[in-house]
Amino acid sequence: MVGAAEICNPAAISACQKYLPQLIPCLYQEAAKAEEIERWVAQEDTPNHTHTHTHTHHLNDTAPLWLLPPTPPGHRRDRCGGGDGGCRTNDQKNAAFTCSSSQFKCGNGKCLTRNWVCDGTDDCGDGTDELPATCAVKTCPPSKFNCGLPMNQCIPNDWHCDGKADCNNGADEKNCTAKQCTTDEFRCTSGQCISKTFVCDTDNDCSDGSDEASCSKPTCSLHSFQCNNSACVPAFWRCDGDADCADGSDEWPENCEGRQPEKKVVTCGIHQFQCANGECIHSRWHCDGSMDCQDRSDEVNCSRPTCRPDEFQCNDGTCIHGSHQCDKEYNCRDHSDETGCHSVNVCEGPTMFKCRSGECISMEKVCNKQRDCSDWSDEPMKECDNNECLTRNGGCSHYCNDLKVGYNCSCPAGYSLKIDKKTCEDINECAEPDTCSQICINLPGSYKCACEKGYEIDPVSRTCKAESGTVPTLYFTDKHDVRKITVDRSEYVRLIPKLKNAVALDMDMPNKMIFWSDLSLKKIYSSKIDMAGNSSYHTVVVGSEIEGPEGIAVDWIHGNIYWTDSILRKISVATTDGSKRKTLITENLEKPRAITVDPVNNFMYWTDWGNEAKIEKSGLNGADRVTLVTDNILWPNGITLDMANQRLYWVDSKMHTLSSIDVNGGTRHTLIFNEEKLSHPLSLAVFEDKVFWTDMSNSAVFSANRLTGKDITELAGDLNQPEDIVLYHNLKQPIGTNWCRESNSMNGGCEFMCLPAPQINQHSPKYTCACPDHMTMGPEMRTCVTVAPPAENKTGAPLPPNVPTKPSQPVPTTTTTTTTITRATKKLTTSAIQPKEPKVSSTQSTQDHPATAQVNNRYAAMPAEAKSSHSMTFYIVLPIMVLSLVVFGAVLLWRHCRLKNTNTIHFDNPVYQKTTEDEVHICRNSPDGYVYPQRQMLSMDDMDVA
Repeated sequence: MVGAAEICNPAAISACQKYLPQLIPCLYQEAAKAEEIERWVAQEDTPNHTHTHTHTHHLNDTAPLWLLPPTPPGHRRDRCGGGDGGCRTNDQKNAAFTCSSSQFKCGNGKCLTRNWVCDGTDDCGDGTDELPATCAVKTCPPSKFNCGLPMNQCIPNDWHCDGKADCNNGADEKNCTAKQCTTDEFRCTSGQCISKTFVCDTDNDCSDGSDEASCSKPTCSLHSFQCNNSACVPAFWRCDGDADCADGSDEWPENCEGRQPEKKVVTCGIHQFQCANGECIHSRWHCDGSMDCQDRSDEVNCSRPTCRPDEFQCNDGTCIHGSHQCDKEYNCRDHSDETGCHSVNVCEGPTMFKCRSGECISMEKVCNKQRDCSDWSDEPMKECDNNECLTRNGGCSHYCNDLKVGYNCSCPAGYSLKIDKKTCEDINECAEPDTCSQICINLPGSYKCACEKGYEIDPVSRTCKAESGTVPTLYFTDKHDVRKITVDRSEYVRLIPKLKNAVALDMDMPNKMIFWSDLSLKKIYSSKIDMAGNSSYHTVVVGSEIEGPEGIAVDWIHGNIYWTDSILRKISVATTDGSKRKTLITENLEKPRAITVDPVNNFMYWTDWGNEAKIEKSGLNGADRVTLVTDNILWPNGITLDMANQRLYWVDSKMHTLSSIDVNGGTRHTLIFNEEKLSHPLSLAVFEDKVFWTDMSNSAVFSANRLTGKDITELAGDLNQPEDIVLYHNLKQPIGTNWCRESNSMNGGCEFMCLPAPQINQHSPKYTCACPDHMTMGPEMRTCVTVAPPAENKTGAPLPPNVPTKPSQPVPTTTTTTTTITRATKKLTTSAIQPKEPKVSSTQSTQDHPATAQVNNRYAAMPAEAKSSHSMTFYIVLPIMVLSLVVFGAVLLWRHCRLKNTNTIHFDNPVYQKTTEDEVHICRNSPDGYVYPQRQMLSMDDMDVA
């Protein structure tokens, strides 16, 4: 703290007066910020807002003189802050601070929302909101649980006995009854409830392993095959080419009873390495020191590379230049080049002094009137015993610290020195990702965290937690089943059993529907969640023209499902009932994997682990495609969107990292780097302050703190092949507007599909219409028309349209429509980056889309019946004859114009004595053609004749 004597000394006042003109605009800006925050606080007290922290600032009676606006001419400034010289009384001051019934009045007169009282933070500035006497009289509304003395904190009633202490004194988790398991669940010794089917299945599903205690060897039914590890799988899965047993024993030759097991041929690309199990990885990953194949065959019989003498060898065997070691930048993929580095400069710190001659001595030896530096730089005569801070505070805006030699400036907490090393500026803590779990409000010298609607600050963790709703539950695929586990591990059951090869997973939470893909059956299924355990209620959503559905995402607002196909290299969309479908993106896709959607803002995001790995986004209609991440990314698998924060999270199986960016590709942040827990991550989900992911190498599901990356915990282990994961909670999928059904409009007026358009700005369209792959848009961009292949034309002459006498159904062609869509996508992306002048729609270009051009010219593009050869000859010869006549007539007209307009003009004026011959061509239309001179009327009086 700085004393009043230091502030009010004449030198300080003089310095303030000097910088006052520069300070006043800044002060007005801060005042505007304060007023904006106050308006936000006023909104917070309404039922529609649940923000929990901010500050209010009043530039009136409590502000120092230098914070007040300038006094108008003819007035004088007094200490009370009034412009006319009079101090207001205490009653007048109190009248200026009239707090509402929902606010708390601080000792200094400030008004605070009562949510901030006794929250552990001094929001008043004088500490009165945190006094024991203030907290003792605090009460909670009926919808809140009172934690009791000494703080009397208020938390939502749903947090009471939820298994996690939210009160600082833990009162909310005391005297709670134990969770009751259902009849089809097994109660672990630890109190967990797990599915009875998990008991004695050789997997430790209880955290204490009590589900596998005292178990005899399991026996399988007559319709099942018992794996070598005692697990049971359906008998018809044996010797079908898929390793359904965890140990692969269902495909062992000795278990196939004389018949050869089916061999599914897998062909890898020329730039890929084929693992022993048939998996394909990039060839450059072979023998790179990292296990990338599931069977680890990519690192068998590999020799470790030898680095040159001037290189540093990373722990994974790669070589980098020796200058990159300990350069404070990670150059090795495993960060081993920055491990064990020590500071070389031992002369740093306030206790050391570096002489100009290079020696390093203790600060105690400086200005002791003895030569400790060989050049006497430790005994400067002008600086020793000279306090520069006494003169205009050394030029420092805040604190001036006198040193034995010279001085330095420093700032209070929440501020940092500018480049001039004298002026302090506010630190924007909110610029750093994950400073707050949801909303961050930057304040002068500090910041406050707030929550979105439906969330509230947890007094213990200081992060946003759902006020109420369902218990957060994780759903994940494990090859042969879909399982669910609550995040507190109190319940763990199998939801969908006996699946062939379940991979991708997503949910429509408002409608309580679950969707999954089967990579072996090459289909996407759906079911009601409460009926998913019964296979007779499973519905095929997509069952054809699909090869590798490794990622799916459900648009719960518009009722669509999106999926990636890593084999066909495309992204498609269909209605959730599967009745309509459309291919959206096919260009520049190599290995599309995971996909997630934001149907509120109408964007989708996906990963691609091809040779040029990347993360991309586009509108839910395939338009405005943009690449977000291309650097420091190798094998991006899972991706998820935090709707509240508008941040994307993804895992990289090659770099063993979990990272995040904002939805525009900025503020990238690597949250976790861990080769053990992120050995081969495949999918992830986020909720509140937690991030969850599946890892195939560890056969487990993990969780960690989303803000710090710490507290890595295994939630479920001993799994078969965990892949996709989804978190279920009623706040995960917020309600939005389906513009395709607004204003009593069915399907937005579209004949086929109504797809939401990306909301780039307030003028963006809400949706666009789309047609199936074998059709294209009509001229009004709402109906669909069938495109017929163009007729073969060997002569090159234009063909007239053929109008059929009997319409017939054309053969669908996916290639033509796919090309049209991807071209349109490419043009939309280009225009978003570099705006151009409006042009005619691409659907009117006969060069790119001849069939579409015919439609726009009012001709029907339908197959025509065959015509006779005489008619075809007539149509070819006639245009040639007409063209020849036109050319011949044009030549005659040109010659006639040339002869007729050759003029000779003679001037008899003795001044000029000049004859000119000009050829004036009146038949030329080019810009460089001749033009008649403008006719002028002259009088002889105007002529100067000698």
